[in-house]
Amino acid sequence: LLLNVIDPKIGGVMIMGDRGTGKSTTVRSLVDLLPEIKVVAGDPYNSDPIDPEFMGVEVRERVEKGEQVPVIATKINMVDLPLGATEDRVCGTIDIEKALTEGVKAFEPGLLAKANRGILYVDEVNLLDDHLVDVLLDSAASGWNTVEREGISISHPARFILIGSGNPEEGELRPQLLDRFGMHAQVGTVRDADLRVKIVEERA
Repeated sequence: LLLNVIDPKIGGVMIMGDRGTGKSTTVRSLVDLLPEIKVVAGDPYNSDPIDPEFMGVEVRERVEKGEQVPVIATKINMVDLPLGATEDRVCGTIDIEKALTEGVKAFEPGLLAKANRGILYVDEVNLLDDHLVDVLLDSAASGWNTVEREGISISHPARFILIGSGNPEEGELRPQLLDRFGMHAQVGTVRDADLRVKIVEERA
């Protein structure tokens, strides 16, 4: 996990192990170790105020015009992707009616926008729809999310660290998908009774 934070280009990490082995707890505690980042206030993509590669289109246009954009410091986002999420919820949606009648690209950002410059965590990724896993991996690899509807196309930065976890007893992850994660970790169940007691006491 720390290696992916240091270098997100590693390509994410997949953690497989039995239920109750602390996978989710470990992943969610990661954000407490990370420093704050500077983002453009009110921007749905957590745009970097300096680096164009991490800016949404609107912020980039404002910066290129020489505008001063308001900046705030915030904790790095960890976005949870629920199992029942639809593609629209993940990628975002385009209001076609508004686009046709008012001539504006009315885009409702999804979870990928919120995860930009942060961490996207998928618990039980082995139970997620294969198509959605492909979408996540494509965005993680390219750093961009593109939504196309009725000939209208909108793109925004989606540079995030992808972390997946799962219980192999509930379903295997396709080998083709597993290969696309930069790292893979296997978590074993602690069998020693004394050690299990110690773990419970430390978490209490």
